Amino acid sequence: MPGWVDVIEENALADGENIVIDVDGTDIAVFKIEGRFYAIEDVCSHDGAEIASGELDGYEIICPRHGARFCVKTGEVKSPPAYENIDCFPVQVENGKVQVRDNRFE
Repeated sequence: MPGWVDVIEENALADGENIVIDVDGTDIAVFKIEGRFYAIEDVCSHDGAEIASGELDGYEIICPRHGARFCVKTGEVKSPPAYENIDCFPVQVENGKVQVRDNRFE
């Protein structure tokens, strides 16, 4: 995905909500927490299942299948059974649009 990509309107989510957006074949979960936006790949590194439907606990998303926890700010794994981080994407708000950028291949 080259450059920044519009994913949602800035006011589309309330605090504590998330939405999953397909961007160039990658499912990205966009979270709004305390007025700020964060984006991670919607995949648990433990078994490949989606995680966005899990419970949000502060800045951690809890995988609904096996309870692994990940930081939505960084993608860092916080508890087993997962041991590998998940991809995190830069986010910005420009002209009322939330944008993400895939910088994994830069």
